[in-house]
Amino acid sequence: MQVKKTVKSETEVVLLVTADASDLTPLKAHVLGHFKDKVKLAGFRQGKAPLDLVEKNIDQQEFQAQFIDEALNHLYPQAAQSENLRPVDSPQVTLKKFVPFTELEFEATVPVLGEVKLADYKKVKKTKKDVEISEKDVTEVIESLQKRLSEKKDVDRASKDGDQVWIDFKGVDEKGESVKGADGKDYPLVLGSKTFIPGFEENLVGLKAGDEKTFTLTFPKDYGVAALANRNVTFTATVTKVQEVLDPKVDDEFAAKAGPFKTVKELKDDIKKQLVGERQYQADRDFESEIVKEIAEKSSVTIPQVLIDEQVERLLRDLQQNLMYRGMTYQEFLEAEGKTEEEYKKDVLAPQAEERVKAGLILAEIADKENVQVTPEELEIRLMVLKGQYPDEGMQAELDKPENRREIAARMVTEKTVNKLVEYATSK
Repeated sequence: MQVKKTVKSETEVVLLVTADASDLTPLKAHVLGHFKDKVKLAGFRQGKAPLDLVEKNIDQQEFQAQFIDEALNHLYPQAAQSENLRPVDSPQVTLKKFVPFTELEFEATVPVLGEVKLADYKKVKKTKKDVEISEKDVTEVIESLQKRLSEKKDVDRASKDGDQVWIDFKGVDEKGESVKGADGKDYPLVLGSKTFIPGFEENLVGLKAGDEKTFTLTFPKDYGVAALANRNVTFTATVTKVQEVLDPKVDDEFAAKAGPFKTVKELKDDIKKQLVGERQYQADRDFESEIVKEIAEKSSVTIPQVLIDEQVERLLRDLQQNLMYRGMTYQEFLEAEGKTEEEYKKDVLAPQAEERVKAGLILAEIADKENVQVTPEELEIRLMVLKGQYPDEGMQAELDKPENRREIAARMVTEKTVNKLVEYATSK
């Protein structure tokens, strides 16, 4: 087999592969073996006929088609390996010449990973910050529990701060047209909770059940939905019910209602423990991200566009799934953002995708340099843990699929690599 390599760019290589009879004869025998069991010949048990007789009694067009597929699938990986390529996707293959079973020539356009220039990742140093939980943090959780366990009592009076009002509301723009995301029905709102945009709750203070009020507000410049940011919207709100919120007293009885606690002290100790765990977990993830981000910023790699495009599609699928859980369509989301799908992909998802892909490639390069590996035993233990979390038979079968096992193993390699980077970053 002869291979000629042409470099079209940092991320694209063209291989011209030529194979002769010495390369193709073993492949021919292999492919004929697929036909042996399908051919019935007088005087021979099924599957026992000589290959030359099998060849004479099969459809030649089907045989050659299978042979060419087998040859391309066999020869291309050898050619790529011989040239030390690092393909990132399947090649585009063009058959240039085929003389049945004696000569075959094809061209493979291969997207490859560009040169990775790693920063000196061992010199990236960072200090972990201690997680601190204040009395105020615990108090805020207690107050939240009070609201959840509070008693709501209907009252026939004007609303005041701290009350819960039930409202129907609708928002329109300056043209009088309905604004998506600015309406609701039978919505319970605690006045003073700052759940809505500034000014909304204040306009409902002093209203009784049955009262209606119209007012105009400007959405904040940094509002989460771009289409509403800094926009004037006129709301009409009708109060259908006013309720006084009676918070329970924080005592041992309250602690027992909040969970398996006998005293307020037990409740507060548990809240503090949970907050420490949550914040420590987040702090650890943030710390790891800072390290990887700094190394990625100091490193360089030319990323094939196909990898960015694939990551954009993954991010898009995740977004659409999250929107579905929130009861919002993708089209409604795009309208709220004020962007077309192509604009959203280009302006928002593509930069995120490029950053993620670069970090992943850098981590893979470090893993290779550090010889980070996952043993079969480690993989089996992880799979056992996952199966314990997902006892459903269908999910367990999914975990046993080769492609999912490979993905889990790859994730474990990444975890080990990040842990090693944390060690380097925190060592003196």
